Amino acid sequence: MPKMKTDRGAAARFRVTGTGRLMRRKANLNHLLEKKSSVRTRRLGRPAEVSAGDRRQVRRLLGL
Repeated sequence: MPKMKTDRGAAARFRVTGTGRLMRRKANLNHLLEKKSSVRTRRLGRPAEVSAGDRRQVRRLLGL
């Protein structure tokens, strides 16, 4: 059986920290930023952890 290939779309969207946590970027930071408060846009810029229900699928796509 050949090795499983990493899903390149998932590899671009998620990253694994040194401790093994899966991180993702938040939505709503692409356009229409003028009406969003500075506090909100600053908060959206920080990465978020992948939710528990999605971790198994993301790990499979990344080949972990």
